[in-house]
Amino acid sequence: MVDLRQLEALRAVHAEGSVTAAARRLGWGQPTVDYHLKNLERLVGAEVLVRSPRGSRLTPVGMLLLERAQEILTLSERAITDARELTQTGRTRLRFGTFTSAAQLLPPVVLRLNDQGIEVDVVLEEVPSLVDRSNRGEVDAALVYTVPGYGLAFRSTVTAIEVHREPLLLTLPVGHPLASRTSIDVPTLLTLHEERWMFAAAGGDSMDTIVVDTFAAAGHTIEIAIRTDDFQVMLAMTGARMGIGLVPRMAAVGAHPGIVLRPIDDPAFVRSILVAVPAAGAARRPSAAVRQLVAAVRDGFTALRAEAEAE
Repeated sequence: MVDLRQLEALRAVHAEGSVTAAARRLGWGQPTVDYHLKNLERLVGAEVLVRSPRGSRLTPVGMLLLERAQEILTLSERAITDARELTQTGRTRLRFGTFTSAAQLLPPVVLRLNDQGIEVDVVLEEVPSLVDRSNRGEVDAALVYTVPGYGLAFRSTVTAIEVHREPLLLTLPVGHPLASRTSIDVPTLLTLHEERWMFAAAGGDSMDTIVVDTFAAAGHTIEIAIRTDDFQVMLAMTGARMGIGLVPRMAAVGAHPGIVLRPIDDPAFVRSILVAVPAAGAARRPSAAVRQLVAAVRDGFTALRAEAEAE
């Protein structure tokens, strides 16, 4: 069985570039680092380091081990930290990642979990970073989104539970030729190929990709005029006739003078919001606290939907 000290030695050599420097980093003697690395090589049946006068670098086998080692060491370090906190405070701590535009959901979720003795550390990042953190085990759960048919790159150790689904709405300025319509079908959407579009700041957002793919299938290339991750900014810019775009219904709650919001009359134009948690078959399964978090998030979206329908 692998010894965590073997993985610590591997990680330190990769970070420092030599066994000597790794020993200093770890506060071990160089023979100790060598001992653990040799044992690791015997365990896997292959060399994990290439040594030279200029230092040491990991072999392909070593790099494969390092990728998993980072996850294992992160989880082991967090396990000790969490156990100490529970011993000292009697409370459980969860690390919860969420995309920035879902921040309005956080207060009721955090308050509910606090009442249940669960402290929540929140990480606000965009979806690609949250997927990476989930894969590495750096968060206990992550709220992410995608458009059905556009999968997220989760490893088999992570599963994603849908907690909410909402339509995507086309933003148009008042007075636009299509503003009088109650909904926009795809053929009508395609007439907007000469409009200036607003997309997310980073490329690859599934809400943008479905737009690009829909127009590309009809032989059109659209102009991306503005990039922003702030839906309220996007709505304001639409009102100023600076461009058009898609926003989820959750972002469209409240009054927005100068613009109209129209659903796309096609079932593909929806946003699926998911909570990513450890998969049932993973070594680290969802805890009771994570299950409570998922329930709180689901109820939070139910409340937001009821609020939107009441307006």
